[in-house]
Amino acid sequence: MSSQDIMLRELALRIGLAAHALPDTDARRLFTVLTDCVSLPITEAKISSINLKMLKTAQQGEFSTIDDALLRKALHILKTNVETGEIPKPEILRLAEGEMPGSVRIACASNDAINVDGHFGSCTQFMIYQVSADETRLIDIRPTNSLDGLDMEDKNRYRAELIQDCQVIYMASVGGPAAAKIVKLGIHPMKLPDVEPITDIIDQLQTVIAGTPPPWLAKVMGIEATNRFRFEREATG
Repeated sequence: MSSQDIMLRELALRIGLAAHALPDTDARRLFTVLTDCVSLPITEAKISSINLKMLKTAQQGEFSTIDDALLRKALHILKTNVETGEIPKPEILRLAEGEMPGSVRIACASNDAINVDGHFGSCTQFMIYQVSADETRLIDIRPTNSLDGLDMEDKNRYRAELIQDCQVIYMASVGGPAAAKIVKLGIHPMKLPDVEPITDIIDQLQTVIAGTPPPWLAKVMGIEATNRFRFEREATG
């Protein structure tokens, strides 16, 4: 059996187990909803991109009446390797120069590659995404292993420089000195009140990009000043 066959069999098993966690749902019903979420063929990368909102609204709201806690449980099963109990890291897709115009590059401080759950100064990695109104691409995963012997100030500088090509960073928490280094590099810090799935963060960002982005976001997206002024007027009424 090829590695591709093994992966497809493992995914099929997860879909069956996830369906079992939902009321009145079999594998066929869940598979139909999943294909409406991400289209065929279903892959690890596509499964990792599915969030709660996508699952609730797919197939004309097929699962809209199911409790969110059950849907989150099903999503966790879908994204967790049955044999190892680990969540596979999503596939990295390289970005060529000039691709995804009107997009923004974000860093997510994460320990599990799924949630924004990391402190800026202690997270194990930064997940780097390119996000536009209608496309999301994971372009890099950057481990935060720094050189031994560095003091906290140097570690914060090292981490900030690690993501200096990004315009925004999402994180669970950050100290004042570290935040100053982030801002100095032109990166907009976003501290979240709670742990949130990266897919939910991206979904919210795409909604903002597609609507009326605030002036700071319009600026980093490369929107000209005249249009940024229009966005500001719309935001303030």
